[in-house]
Parts: sequence; structure tokens; C-alpha cells
Amino acid sequence: MATLEQNPTLFIDGEFSEPADGGVIDVRDKATGEVFASVGLATAQDVDHAVEGALVAQRQWAQASYAERASVLRAVAAELGARAGELRELIMRETGSIGGKADYEIGAAQSELIEAAALAARPAGELLQSSHAGRLSLSERVPVGVVGVITPWNFPLVLGMRVIAPALALGNAVVLKPSPETPLSGGIAIAEAFAAAGVPAGLFQVVPGDIEVGERIVEHPDISMVHFTGSTKVGRAIAKTAGGLLKKVSLELGGNNAVLVLDDADLEQASMIGAWSSFHYQGQTCITAGRHIVARAVADGYVEALAKRADVITLGNTVTEEVGLGPMINSVQYERASKLLADAVAAGARIVTHGENKPPFFAPTVVVDVTPEMALWREEIFAPIAPILVVDDDEQAVTVANDSEYGLVCSVLSASNDRGISVARQLRSGMVHVNDATPQDEALAPFGGFGSSGLGGRSGGDTNLSEFTELRWLTVAPGPVHYPY
Repeated sequence: MATLEQNPTLFIDGEFSEPADGGVIDVRDKATGEVFASVGLATAQDVDHAVEGALVAQRQWAQASYAERASVLRAVAAELGARAGELRELIMRETGSIGGKADYEIGAAQSELIEAAALAARPAGELLQSSHAGRLSLSERVPVGVVGVITPWNFPLVLGMRVIAPALALGNAVVLKPSPETPLSGGIAIAEAFAAAGVPAGLFQVVPGDIEVGERIVEHPDISMVHFTGSTKVGRAIAKTAGGLLKKVSLELGGNNAVLVLDDADLEQASMIGAWSSFHYQGQTCITAGRHIVARAVADGYVEALAKRADVITLGNTVTEEVGLGPMINSVQYERASKLLADAVAAGARIVTHGENKPPFFAPTVVVDVTPEMALWREEIFAPIAPILVVDDDEQAVTVANDSEYGLVCSVLSASNDRGISVARQLRSGMVHVNDATPQDEALAPFGGFGSSGLGGRSGGDTNLSEFTELRWLTVAPGPVHYPY
């Protein structure tokens, strides 16, 4: 793997190449701030070059057998396994994560590839009835074409592969723009694995860059579909542009997710689930819990148990120390979280526990006396902060949970699965977990949300069939036809 020893650049048409303007992106260790690598900074001109090659490659790939597509994807999965040690360190340094999170990413990315390989063999359409005697009438799924993929920095490997693998399995080409925070584990390292696995040149292109590259991907006339994972603010801008171009778009956006603790919940279980939901990977995921809605009868016990768990979580450099949490991704995220917390306290919220912050490390924090009007409650936090709001009963818990522009994921915690399911089905959320944490993802499950949490379809399982193909009606007349003129 070249990522730690060399300065890889763009990956276009099967080769690593220099960007048109020679710019670079410095790659920093998030714990130390050290620049340990650099990659090429692509431009709009590089995107045009990448799309040109992708168009040619996609036409050939669309004619390839499902067995050929599946074979390439399985080979990439094997390559990730062979490179797991290097990838692990790379993910930890680039994202500031603990080793367990890096291990999860690698395994989950392999799972996405294996399931996508199976997807390639799924039926490509169906035989339809026809009112015309003898007519052959079919609906068939055809590739979208060239798919532009823009990925985030928090889970760069798996969130990229979640889109890349099924898109390729179904006959498309991909032009990928990874986040500037994680251009290696989110882009170049993936390109290395695909190149080693023998992916046809041009089928998978990587153009690390900034807003110029993202805008060109969205606007490019030969990119038929854009898949974006990231903030709701950027997603709205992409949707506006894509809508004007009548371009297919799929947006997996933010969430202000809720853990609902009912009055019969086991507090040891509930506090463990709540802690993991809010604090894992520094709270920097779209499926982190930013709201804890707790029944009054168990509120004091839950707050105490959650605070105890927060107090024992250690912070530090995840590469050199055995710790529970690492650094925030950058100073912007750190300062935003600090301001949300300070503003809430100024408005009457009370911090129950909050260790010592030493930038870039943000200590797990439990906050009570929060009101629905506070930004800490209404906005996606993206930091290890657990705001708690007390409610009187299940009905009020559902009302409070649904009072959000977002609708990505919720968890319902109860001693009764029947009661938990009853509450779960009243929640306006794309995903709900009963007696488990909000952070859940499986390659076969439909992942996505309602409202400001997303637009388009879902990722995962059979939903990828509709996500990355278009439906075509095909008929064949049995013989000569006759019309009035």
C-alpha cells in the first residue's frame, strides 16, 4: 500500500496521476496535527477527464456478465482483508477513531462488497402480461450510467463502499470525491484495492478535492446520478442544483436522533445503550443519539447511571494509547460543540458530568434541564454530548421525539418488546431499534431517513436495485403490425 510511504495523487483510468493544477491536500493525524501524507487536489478539469474515461468504461462494463462483475467485487473484498493492518492504522490516524471502529469499517466494507457481488446475479427484470396477443412485454433494469459519489469523513471507507459496490455491481461506473479530511482511507486506499483486484480502467475514478470538485460532479451533464452522504445544509444545495438539471439524486443526510427510555426500562441496559449511542466515535456520526427522552419515573436513576458511564470513558491518541475516545475531527467541530453546550447552559441547562476538555479532545458530557427550544436539542450536535429531557408518559415521549425536522433513527428502551414495538411504530423515523443503540448498519438493511435526514431511496439490500438502475419497458411484436396510417 502506497498511502503511508508515498504521496499518491488522483486515480483516473486505472493509473495514479497528477492533478491538472498540481495542488495538494495535506493529510493530518487528527490527534497530533502532524501532516503525514498528501494527495493531489483535483480540479473541475480533472473531473471532466475522469468522467470522459468513465463513460467509455461504463458502456463496456454494462455488457459484462454478472459473474465478471461479482468476481471483481469479491477480489476487492479480499484485497481489503489483505491490507487490513495498514488500513486500520490509516483510518485511526485520518479519522481519530479507536481501533475497534477501524476494524468495524474494514469488515463492513468487505460485507458491502460481498453482498453487492450477490446483487449482480439478481433478476434484471420481469416478464409482463400484455393485452396484445403474442407480444413479448418486459420490464428491465438498466444501469443509470456514471454515478458521482461524494462521501463524508467520519466513516470514509464503509460509507464509500456502501455506494460504490452496488453501483458497480449493477453495471454503472463511479467517480468518487472523498472528503478532504480523509482522502486516503476514503479514496486512494480504495483505488489501490480496486486496481490490485483488476477493475477495468476508467470504471472507478477517484478525484480528491474541495467544493470545486463537488460542484462539478453535481453539475456535469454526463454524470447521470449523484449520491451524497453528509450534512443537510450541503444536501439541500445539491438537491436544488440536481433538481434544476432533472438529475437523479440520492442524499443521506444528518439526524437528530432520539433514545426513548420508557418507565419500565432496565437502567443498566438503558444507560449502556444511551452511552454508546451518544459517545461512540466522539458522537461524530449521523446515527448518534443527540436527544435522550426519559420517563419521569426513572429519570434520576438514568441520569446517574449515564453519568457514571461517561465519567470512566478515557480520551487520548488512539494510535498510541488504549483509550475510549479520540480527537474531534477538526477545530470547527470542536468549537461548534463547545458553543452549543455553552449556549444551552446560559439558557438554563445544567451539566451533570463533563471531564476536562483538552483540544482536540472533547470529554463525554451529560446535560439535564434541557428544553426543546435550545439549539443543543434541536440541532445535530456531532459531539459526545447527551442532552436529557424528561417526559410524563409514552404519548409525550413520541410527541417530543417526532418534534424534529429530522427522521433518521430512534431507539426505544423497554422491558416489554410489545410495548417497545408499539411506541416504535409511532415514530417518524426511517429506522427504529427496540432495546438496542441508535448506531446500527447492515449491508442487507434499508438505510435512510425521513424529512431533512434524506432524499431519494435507501442504501442496502434490494433497495440498491432501484437506487442504481432505471426501469425500461421493452416489447417485441410477434410479426408485422398494422396501423391506420
